[in-house]
Amino acid sequence: MMEDAASFSSRGLSESSQSRIARKRREKVEVFQEVLRRLRESNDEEANQPDFEDELWAHFTKLPLRYALDVNIERAQDVVMHKNLLQMAHYQNTRPAVEVRLVQIHRISDGNPGDSVHSNFSKKGGAQGTDHHGSMHPPPAFGLTPSTELALEANKLYVQDGNSAVSGNSLLFRSSYEITISTLDKPKLLTRLTSLISEIGLNIQEAHAFSTKDGYSLDVFVVDGWGNEETDQLRSALLKEISNMEELVKAGINFTTNQVDITSNGSEAWEIDAALLKYEYKIATGSTGDLYKGSFQSQEVAIKVLKAECLNEVVQKDFVQEVYILRKVRHKNVVQFIGACTKPPPLCIITEFMSGGSLYDFLHKTKGFFKLPSVLKVAIDVSKGMSYLHQNNIIHRDLKTANLLMDENQLVKVADFGVARVQVQSGVMTAETGTYRWMAPEVIGHRPYDRKADVFSFGIVLWELLTGKLPYEYLTPLQAAVAVVQKGLRPTPPTHTHPILVELLERCWQQDPCLRPEFSEILEILKYTTKKIVEEEKSSKRRSL
Repeated sequence: MMEDAASFSSRGLSESSQSRIARKRREKVEVFQEVLRRLRESNDEEANQPDFEDELWAHFTKLPLRYALDVNIERAQDVVMHKNLLQMAHYQNTRPAVEVRLVQIHRISDGNPGDSVHSNFSKKGGAQGTDHHGSMHPPPAFGLTPSTELALEANKLYVQDGNSAVSGNSLLFRSSYEITISTLDKPKLLTRLTSLISEIGLNIQEAHAFSTKDGYSLDVFVVDGWGNEETDQLRSALLKEISNMEELVKAGINFTTNQVDITSNGSEAWEIDAALLKYEYKIATGSTGDLYKGSFQSQEVAIKVLKAECLNEVVQKDFVQEVYILRKVRHKNVVQFIGACTKPPPLCIITEFMSGGSLYDFLHKTKGFFKLPSVLKVAIDVSKGMSYLHQNNIIHRDLKTANLLMDENQLVKVADFGVARVQVQSGVMTAETGTYRWMAPEVIGHRPYDRKADVFSFGIVLWELLTGKLPYEYLTPLQAAVAVVQKGLRPTPPTHTHPILVELLERCWQQDPCLRPEFSEILEILKYTTKKIVEEEKSSKRRSL
């Protein structure tokens, strides 16, 4: 696959990677022991219970490794609070479990990560009570991780150039709120929580999200924007909104008609009898559905099957919208729609099978990489598909390498329209969707957006193609999202890349959507760059003769 367009190698875990993992696991044990010691020295009543040590270790064990590495051990009592909230989440009458408290954060100034939270509340020094800067409240349970600080350091130029989402000279202490929520972990829970917090009028400054091995969530947000210092009022407002949200999520599809209602013109042309589908193997699994390789009437197809336990109104709406959009589009750089099963069970969408797999798998699983001519070819394919979609008033809303598929001829096509929408007359939308690492800041921030949100995502995809790296690879998706909005974080343009492409990257991920180019312009820039690079190579060869 891709022999003449790209080359790749399979690289296992290096010895250094293995030793790094082992070191982090040792650090986890050290954090556990230090938290336990601090709690016992403080005569914490719960810490003196006979089973507490085992319970505390179980708490660390069921959470991801990064929980232990990120938590502020100066605030050992916060670990107990997290443990108790997770226990409360196990019972329906105390779920969701919510804790709200005032905290003091130290904002980054002039793009200097040395002014971050951990600079003043380090894991080595004291942080209890009022600090030497006059802080009246404790620090958050988590602050900027070293990875975030490194990413922001690499991003200094954006702050200096005035492209940051925040003012470059915002060095000050400010009282904020730390919201900790624990409940059952469900598909799209994090998206719903961030949307809910935004709708209350709060601004997320920092965020940490964890899923436990037994199916619960622990999400911690540092926010501002609440009008007073009444934490009880904020907690009550959150509980009310979360309760309303969970009632909506519980709502299921009404199957009394035994068919999902899709406005159709001649649905008999694309409605497929599920009995005619043959399944071969599972390609991928997602939060609301599974993707299979199969066949339909001797044709190789991809079958996207929605999980029965996830069939609520939101999932049904996305299914209807995806079928509606796929039916109306036909372009060589957009995956071809074959048909759908709208008579559950199962609900499924059938498209052409793309034997080359996704660009994400090629780059990050097989560790493949593209040479520059191939990067340009792929980017042109994507731009053609996206230009066609935008000309038909369709916003993809989840453009990323996982949704860009290759066929046997190395042609790249845009796929997965599960969250795509037809742009309404006003031209703007406000619901958050997409995937955080590729998401435009206006979408993350729940502000009105239009098709230029796809252009931002394309800029991240182009950077990924040029570097072969995962965007913001040292950050969690949520940490990356907060830094993109609040700190103006962007990937560092790769060195030794053609200046035209560097300029295109920076235009695509401009903070102001109006400054981003249309895909029609992007396409012309990529074609011009391809021609220019060929001419430069020919000129270089002539000079070497």
